[in-house]
Amino acid sequence: MAKLPPSDQRKFKIGLALGGGGPLSGIYEIGALRALDECLDGINFNDIDVYVGVSSGALIAANLANQITTAQMCRIFIINEPHGHPFHPHVFFQPAFKEYARSIMKVPGIFSRKLSHILSRPGDQSFLESLIDLVDALPDGLFTNEVLHQYLSVLYDGHGRTDDFRELRRKLFLVAADLDSGEAIRFGDEKYDHIPISKAVQASVACPGFYTPVEIEGRYYADGTLLKAMHASVALDEGADLVIGVNPLVPIDTDAAAECGTMESDSLREGGLAAVLGQTLRTFIHSRVELGMSAYEEQYPKSDIVLVQPRRDDATMLLSSVFSFKGRQEVCEHAYQMTRQDLLERYDDLAPIFERYGIRLNKSVLEDQNRSFQDRLYGTFGYTSSEQQGIFRQFYNWIAG
Repeated sequence: MAKLPPSDQRKFKIGLALGGGGPLSGIYEIGALRALDECLDGINFNDIDVYVGVSSGALIAANLANQITTAQMCRIFIINEPHGHPFHPHVFFQPAFKEYARSIMKVPGIFSRKLSHILSRPGDQSFLESLIDLVDALPDGLFTNEVLHQYLSVLYDGHGRTDDFRELRRKLFLVAADLDSGEAIRFGDEKYDHIPISKAVQASVACPGFYTPVEIEGRYYADGTLLKAMHASVALDEGADLVIGVNPLVPIDTDAAAECGTMESDSLREGGLAAVLGQTLRTFIHSRVELGMSAYEEQYPKSDIVLVQPRRDDATMLLSSVFSFKGRQEVCEHAYQMTRQDLLERYDDLAPIFERYGIRLNKSVLEDQNRSFQDRLYGTFGYTSSEQQGIFRQFYNWIAG
């Protein structure tokens, strides 16, 4: 089947909307996109008309728009190649020491005010109730992701990449939440396209409480998932006729997961606070995805949306870690295989949709049980291993210096 013509010669527009949810979700998206890249004939994921990304999806979307292929992302982010692995705690989990110091400096003032209140109004509050005000001294984030910004500015420098929205071949929108207004800000819009792509990614992935808010031109920004899960409407508003959406987070059905063997217990409480908060986040995001999908059908009746997401009985991501090379590879492989399985199960429904846009869902690839995401990562257009090592050596030299 012939490849699609370049996007500026097509009679229709294709959009890609990528959701978020932290580094683990980003790994899932890489695996899912690698599967889509192999299974869909007639589409180039580095030549999409409109890219939309939020949170970890902002990082993936920015890479694709910058001509970094799905194979290259697997090599850079998943495979343990020398000098080429960004998921290192020293890179992505820098403690926010300045914020810690600022919080500590608040404590004397809070104690002074509370002591004055107790002396002037004895019996108004118990001692424990008074301590609640110490919450004001908590830092607004555990980590700073400034190093992510610096890393991406190096990655997008040279080799045909760019850190400037205005120089991209295709449209890219990265969504973050303005903390003081509560509005969704679309970096890449004309009003914000002068902001470096690397800085926009940093703002979009700044999960509240985990990362400190990101300051850009006097405003503070945080994870755009606070407002919507995927922001697929951005691509639809840009005239996309077909939008492929990837949502990495769905709530786990623990009964079903235990029954099919992806987790041992049927209760998330045994996983502690992290498991409870994680399930809460998944439920929140998934409900927004469902509401959004329903609204899109009414608001954009002439457009098609294909959504890819994990199964609710699949607890693999819940039990995985980004700090292990093996763990990352297992999550990426799992996402790759489960996406192919999902597409095969929905083949009769999806094939006609893709066909309307000159895209063929390759059934032979979907049915190939011997395929792995690692099989075809080399020999693709883009960085050689030595070029990749040079880029990251430059970055790590910057870190060390």
